[in-house]
Amino acid sequence: MLGDAFVYILKCADGKYYVGRYRGRDLATRIGEHQSGLRKDAWTYRRRPVELVWSTQFYRMDEAAAFEQQIKKWSRAKKEALIRGDVAALKQLSLSKSAPADPSKAWFPRGKSHSD
Repeated sequence: MLGDAFVYILKCADGKYYVGRYRGRDLATRIGEHQSGLRKDAWTYRRRPVELVWSTQFYRMDEAAAFEQQIKKWSRAKKEALIRGDVAALKQLSLSKSAPADPSKAWFPRGKSHSD
């Protein structure tokens, strides 16, 4: 059984993506908080409604936090490849422009993807 740590991507009403993490048993609870506008100072508040487009689960919250921070640095194209589950595109988009890279060493999260 996987743990209670999630990383997720929401597509907002304005077309932007929000990357977040959550600790709990039911990711729907957190998505509901985004939808309800629970926090008026939240980045997603003025971008509702939001749609969950991708998620994965981790055993440990520190793993989830590290992957969330990694995804936040990615380009829109790379985020969309992740959402589609397009591993080939992820590998291509991960290649360094300045040095040769070994795509076989690309890191992908363990766990079940929302898009599965």
